Amino acid sequence: MEALIKQMLDGQILLSEAVGEFEKVYIQSAMARHGDHLCNTAVALGIHRNTLSKRVTEYSATPKPKKREQPARGKSGKNLKVRKKAAR
Repeated sequence: MEALIKQMLDGQILLSEAVGEFEKVYIQSAMARHGDHLCNTAVALGIHRNTLSKRVTEYSATPKPKKREQPARGKSGKNLKVRKKAAR
């Protein structure tokens, strides 16, 4: 364990990153041990089932790509054309 900590310190890993990664791996291992059963895993970890469910969801979520702005649509569902006013 100390050798791993030394490597992490040498690699400039922040404490928050290390704690987060440890928690993720710890929960994944506990879930595997208990056959992915949330209630049994939560009891074994000493946390509430809802807390475990939230963390599992956070770890398995993939970042969503940013949405592009959609063109304005009229009642018919067709794109509205924006007309530029002619300079006078």
